[in-house]
Amino acid sequence: MKFENRDLQVAGRLCRIAHLDADDFKFLENPEPVLSELRKSKLGIDLFSFLQKLPDTAPKYPYPYEMDNSAVLSVSTFDHWWKQIGVKTRNKARLAEKKGVVVRETPFGDQLVTGIWQIYNETPIRQGRPFPHYGKTLEVVRQMSATYLDSSVFIGAFDQGRLIGFIKMTVDDSNTQAGIMHIMSLLEEKDKSPTNALLMQAVRWCADRGIRYLVYAKFAYGKKTRSSLSDFKVRNGFERVDLPRYYVPLSRWGSLCFKMGFHRPLLDLVPETVGAKLRDVRAAWYRRKFQLRAESL
Repeated sequence: MKFENRDLQVAGRLCRIAHLDADDFKFLENPEPVLSELRKSKLGIDLFSFLQKLPDTAPKYPYPYEMDNSAVLSVSTFDHWWKQIGVKTRNKARLAEKKGVVVRETPFGDQLVTGIWQIYNETPIRQGRPFPHYGKTLEVVRQMSATYLDSSVFIGAFDQGRLIGFIKMTVDDSNTQAGIMHIMSLLEEKDKSPTNALLMQAVRWCADRGIRYLVYAKFAYGKKTRSSLSDFKVRNGFERVDLPRYYVPLSRWGSLCFKMGFHRPLLDLVPETVGAKLRDVRAAWYRRKFQLRAESL
């Protein structure tokens, strides 16, 4: 099913939860037409979830909800942001230019898609877990990257014409919020700090167009409140903003699942001290697994 030209995604076995594609970037101002269609459908959905849009942080819809979080940078002018971040962060943002990297808005086309494909296929492991886009074909990467082209912008970091990093931002329908759908750079080019330079250009792009908020996914995931990624976001001026995420029951089982907490990932039930150790074990296991695979080739 599609609503407002967006795919309906359904996940979960114990509790089937549906949401619209890219619901962190595109928002439902009036969810009732969608809910009405889902109630009449025979898809067996238990809960429908959607996130409330900035800047409203207080619940404004009459549905069950939990507070979710986003990493948000309030944008006024580029100079204000530049003075707000620390000297070390500013130096890293300028490092790419000093090393000859050119950062610019990039049209969607073969050069960009091929560069993204090469970045995705650099390594099977990122941040201690298998990277889901590793091994995908060029055509699959093209299809993935081509979503929401009418409201998206790509910024690329190029070293002698070669793409070494990119950022994709998608702007909401009111042109007040831009969400970072993906930002990634080649690990082998880490010494040039392309990711910092990309983020700097993203802030400049938003400021030039009067976009008030730049959102960089979540600030915290589950009970994991601190990570290298969250530290990076803080250094670049992002703050945690809590927003209501609604869970509308579409069945009696869905209502019970929400009350019992069955809609949450199982890992959320594990204490963070245990979760941190499990993540370390998982990262070590994946490193060893792919090391053995590489040695056997």
